[in-house]
Amino acid sequence: MKRIKITLMSSMFLFMAACVTINVYFPAAEAEDAANKIINKIIGEEDGQGAVGNNPQSFNLNPLSWFISSAHAEVNINISSPAIVEITDRMENRFSSQLKPHIDSGVVGFTNDGFIDIVDAKALVLKDRQIVKKFVADDNRDRKALYRELAVANGHADWEESIRNVFIKLWREKARSGWKYQDAAGAWQTK
Repeated sequence: MKRIKITLMSSMFLFMAACVTINVYFPAAEAEDAANKIINKIIGEEDGQGAVGNNPQSFNLNPLSWFISSAHAEVNINISSPAIVEITDRMENRFSSQLKPHIDSGVVGFTNDGFIDIVDAKALVLKDRQIVKKFVADDNRDRKALYRELAVANGHADWEESIRNVFIKLWREKARSGWKYQDAAGAWQTK
């Protein structure tokens, strides 16, 4: 009986020592690099820099972690799935041919929730309002699909909100002089 207990305890210790815990975190720096590439493609800027910052590390206070080794999964954000390429191509074409004049004039701006909206409908003649509303609706539909597809294509549907937050920050940062954007409180600002 004593031999069985020793064998069982030894087996449990070996099992615990052999286990590897993989902590998958939201890769903020990699997501920012991916978002930069996508936004630069859409608004026509060249991609100037790679990832910014360092990968965050998780720290485990669980006493079992002393016995169980931990590995951090390296994550590369996939931005080249067929769905992502299709969405970004549509957004790029729409931006250059339909939205840019309205963004340049301050009629359309970047919202604080990762989308675009009409800032000043009165600046449009009546016949153009419906056309611009359609452009905005189409672009917002693609933005929503892009954030979702980036999360899904990378195997983490739960990252959608974090990905959208990265884009919110970068849309605002990449706004050119004269472009409108909403601040955190929802007030329209001009860059």
